[in-house]
Amino acid sequence: MMRALVLTGPGKAEVRQVPVPVAGPGQVVVQVERAGVCGTDVELFTGEMSYLHSGVSSYPLRPGHEWSGTVRAVGPGVDDSWAGRRVTGDTMIGCGHCPRCRAGRHHVCPHRHELGIRDGLAGALAEWLAFPAAYLHGLPDTVDATAGALVEPAGNAQRCVDAAGLAPGERLLVLGTGTIGLLTAMLARGRGLEVHLLGQELDFARSLGFERSWTRDSLPELAWDAVVDATNAPSMPALAVSLVEPGRRVVYIGLSGTPSLIDTRDVVLKDVTAVGILGASAGLAPAIAAFASGAVDPRPLVAATVPLEAAAAVLAGDRSMTAGPGPKILVDPAA
Repeated sequence: MMRALVLTGPGKAEVRQVPVPVAGPGQVVVQVERAGVCGTDVELFTGEMSYLHSGVSSYPLRPGHEWSGTVRAVGPGVDDSWAGRRVTGDTMIGCGHCPRCRAGRHHVCPHRHELGIRDGLAGALAEWLAFPAAYLHGLPDTVDATAGALVEPAGNAQRCVDAAGLAPGERLLVLGTGTIGLLTAMLARGRGLEVHLLGQELDFARSLGFERSWTRDSLPELAWDAVVDATNAPSMPALAVSLVEPGRRVVYIGLSGTPSLIDTRDVVLKDVTAVGILGASAGLAPAIAAFASGAVDPRPLVAATVPLEAAAAVLAGDRSMTAGPGPKILVDPAA
């Protein structure tokens, strides 16, 4: 048996003893070293997550989709070379057969699993994880367990930077100073962009070297070549359209709890391209490369690493165990 976090209903979570997974055909079993707690996990815990209402997710549910660990067993049909390797993996697990999967869009496969989010694949907030080998990504020695657990959110951020479509020296405005917003800023800076941040709590962002960090009232009137909205405020999507230069791009990755209204006349009359980002899939490999090269060090974003027994309190909003100012809390299932 092993310990795993189980969500049993809205606002209810507990660590349970569950069977250790066995590597089935095409799978590996990973000993989890670190797992992140993110906003999606919080929404699953509170019951606000839309998947719970559409029926693709249900309680009891075992969350956790940001993780790193070591492969300890390989199942039938899996290359033995994975054994003993340090890895992370894609959250989006496609069926592999539908037109979207065959076209390289497995992250929007209508039959997809989402690790620890949709029903079908138990998540990584546990001591051990069964995972499909086809969706593994190896971690080089220069990417430790902490950075490895941040690859998944960084993959989302990488896709935001790619979608912005900017050349070195151009100006990017990132709305939001949470984990995704800061990772987007870090990756964009590593690509040679002029990065600005808009948020409310700016001291931590400035400690990371982002001196061009602004509140709404202090935001300068500049030409924003692209805007990334990494907030959960319903007013921000429209603000992004109003701020971006005509003919350029707005990238949306943040989701608000209520509908966000955009006047499409503004989109059309400014000839704005709006891009939505779901999942990290295409961004995982370049995020790992950025971490491995030292171009981006995400570890300062981690405020604390806590044992599995503290995860329920973290989901409920308790940050009393944090030792640093960063937005991210990781779990060490072995602690």
